Amino acid sequence: MKKTLIIYWAPGGSVEKAARMLHETIGIDKAELCDLAAFEVSRMPEFENLIIGTATIGAETWRDANDNNKWMEFFEKTRSYDFSKMKVASFALGNQIFYPDHFVDSLGIIRQEIEQRGGKLTGAWPVKGYDFTDSIGYDGDFFFGLALDEDTQPELTQPRISAWVEQLASEMKF
Repeated sequence: MKKTLIIYWAPGGSVEKAARMLHETIGIDKAELCDLAAFEVSRMPEFENLIIGTATIGAETWRDANDNNKWMEFFEKTRSYDFSKMKVASFALGNQIFYPDHFVDSLGIIRQEIEQRGGKLTGAWPVKGYDFTDSIGYDGDFFFGLALDEDTQPELTQPRISAWVEQLASEMKF
C-alpha cells in the first residue's frame, strides 16, 4: 500500500503538470496520484500523508467560484473527517505578475479547511524569490506550502519541487 496520496484539481493544465512532477520526484512506488474528481473520499483512511495541489481560483471564497469547484465538494464531504490522523501538505500555482494581490491564496484556504478538521499543514516554503504584493497563502517569511508560478517562473518549478520533496521526506517520512 502506498502511504502518500497526491490529489490535485484541475486536470489538464499546470496543476496536473506540477502534480505529476511531484509524483515522479517522490517516487511512483511511494505515492498515489489522483485527480480530485476521480478520488473516493471513503479511501482517506488508507493514507498517512496527503498532498493537495490546486491553483488560486480568483474568487473571494470557494463558494463564489463556479459550480465545478471540486475542492469545495471535497471539503464538504470531509466535514467530519479528522485530519489530525495524517500529515497534510499543499502546493499551489499562481501568477505573481497578473495576480500579485492574490498570489497562491489557495494555500491559505486549504490551511483553513484542514485546520477546521483538526489537521495542521506541514511543508512551509520560504517567500524569498517571489515578487507579489499580498496573499492569504503566507504568514511572515513562509507560504503555508509550496508556491509555484508556471507562468512567470517555469524554470524554477522542478528545482522547487525537488527541494520541497527533500523537506517533506523528513516531515512526512515517505
